[in-house]
Amino acid sequence: MIVYFSATGNSKYAAERIADALGDRAVSIEEKCYDITLKEDECLGIVTPTHWWALPIPVRAFLRNLKLHRRGSHYIFVASTYGTTPGCSAEETRHILREKGIRLSAAYNIKMPDNWTVTFDLSDPEKVAKQNEKAEVNIDRTIAMILHKKKGNFTRLRTPYAIYPLTDRVFAKVRSTKNLTVDDNCNGCGLCAKKCPVNAIKMRDGKPVWVRDRCALCFRCLHHCPQFAIQFRKGATKKHGQYTNPNVKV
Repeated sequence: MIVYFSATGNSKYAAERIADALGDRAVSIEEKCYDITLKEDECLGIVTPTHWWALPIPVRAFLRNLKLHRRGSHYIFVASTYGTTPGCSAEETRHILREKGIRLSAAYNIKMPDNWTVTFDLSDPEKVAKQNEKAEVNIDRTIAMILHKKKGNFTRLRTPYAIYPLTDRVFAKVRSTKNLTVDDNCNGCGLCAKKCPVNAIKMRDGKPVWVRDRCALCFRCLHHCPQFAIQFRKGATKKHGQYTNPNVKV
């Protein structure tokens, strides 16, 4: 089984490509597939974005709730999609699984367009298309290694796990929902509330309201909003556009 979390489609697409090559299936962790049984020679793949050099909040929760039943030999890997660095996402995965008595066989990373549009400009379709063309090569390379069941940490540009406590504290502050705003372009469709992976948004009087102090800050709401009405920090994201992976049906 290949499990994944995806806000804008990158990790979903990578997971589906990997699953297809393995003759397996890709399942979103939002389906709460915590109870997994691996038979002889079966694989468990975890495909995840990188958020602030580490795992996304929903992926952490999934791994901590995971109940893995195994028979015989098996191959467990993580593949982190990223824009600038996969950070310590692979090492964090290894630590969480080790606490549960599960050994990670391999770690990979796949460079794709970065949806953190506070910094990265995704408003140029041609530039984004080139990034996705390069991502295909990265996915193909990763699939080839997975098919051969390579073992080890094959991530590039990773950061030391020792910095994780610091970056996580900073991320906790940045994840404040006070940083997210909705403007007058909102048409009250409710898609953001329906699709929020941590149920941080509710509709009140036809407008989205953040009902939790912190969210996953995955930017799913921002990038999927049909009116581009949701912004971060008073419109810091406005000029950099919206993004969803072109190979994934929204």
